[in-house]
Amino acid sequence: MAARKTVMVAGMTAVVSASGAAQQPRAPMAAVRVAFDRDGVISVRAEGFADHDTGRSVTADDPVRVASVSKLLVAIAVLRLVEQGRLDLDADVSRYLGWSLRNPAFPDAPITLRLLLSHRSSLTDTIDYVLPLDAEMHGVLDDPRAWDSGHAPGAWFHYTNFNFPVVAAVMERVTGERFDRSMARLVLRPLRLDACYNWASCAPATRARAVVLYRDGVPVKDTPAEIARCPVTPARDGSCDLATWRAGANGAIFSPQGGLRVSMRDLATVGRLLLGRGEVDGVRLLKPVTFALLERPLWMFDGHNGVTEGGFYCRYGLAVTFTASPRASTGTCADDPVGDGRPRLGHAGEAYGLRSGLWVDPASGTGVAYFATDVPAAAGFSAEENRLARGG
Repeated sequence: MAARKTVMVAGMTAVVSASGAAQQPRAPMAAVRVAFDRDGVISVRAEGFADHDTGRSVTADDPVRVASVSKLLVAIAVLRLVEQGRLDLDADVSRYLGWSLRNPAFPDAPITLRLLLSHRSSLTDTIDYVLPLDAEMHGVLDDPRAWDSGHAPGAWFHYTNFNFPVVAAVMERVTGERFDRSMARLVLRPLRLDACYNWASCAPATRARAVVLYRDGVPVKDTPAEIARCPVTPARDGSCDLATWRAGANGAIFSPQGGLRVSMRDLATVGRLLLGRGEVDGVRLLKPVTFALLERPLWMFDGHNGVTEGGFYCRYGLAVTFTASPRASTGTCADDPVGDGRPRLGHAGEAYGLRSGLWVDPASGTGVAYFATDVPAAAGFSAEENRLARGG
């Protein structure tokens, strides 16, 4: 087969053969961009289909699975519990879980929420973090393959989705609530967001507006039929009885690592919360001293202390990515989706052909929330992400 590469043509991804002949450009199935400042939404752009099969056009009010942007809201919820004295970022999470969480190669090194939220726990994604409804997470994490045997907790950055089901299990144990309900109580309802984790706590009318995710033109996630079958990953026998939930037994049920369904208009409210340093529209969600923890990188790439995924990650904090990192020390960072060299904070998401992002520029008091579906795979920030981040 001839080698291929991707290029941008009028804001769309085109495939180019080895002979140099450009084939037909392919636009995303849907793309939505909401720009905002501290006071509100500045501009809205929506293109394409939320559901191509029904011909339903996408809008800025349609909920979409924003993938890893979900992690940022989990960190906000954790910090609210820290303010309430129910969690400690630097305590051994084993005390909350009721069982010992340890990397078998480093049995004396405790795992903390600070390490989990900043991807320095030494957990890995070498085993599947999408667990069935009836899974026991304790047994899954007893498998040495779940861990990095070469780096102790705190010594190495490696972006790992499995950190967040552990965080969710901790939250469930201290609150006694299902993770999705805790997220609604701690973050979503106070901000008046019509959103949920893994559809279980979203209203039927919200589910009916779901954005279907596509890959290569084929629906792969959040089709009406899939949502109707089960709002979470079913049990191993195919059943879907959420009454079997037990606090902390399986923190993966509601996909804390990537399962937030939220519209871009509502995600812009989260961005305005970041610009307001914990306050938006008169709602104070985090104290300024607590919010300051989100503004602080906990890891910075120095050339030999972690995995950057091609320069995509160079600075990271409590589920916060910091962009436009200084390049003088390593020369390997490619973490500026806007391309203007201005530092921003937020998070990106990628899953099931979707690319998403929430980025704020505290200096200018502006930000952007966006997503696109049916985006071809690409290393680092995709061309479509760059287009949406820049507003082109």
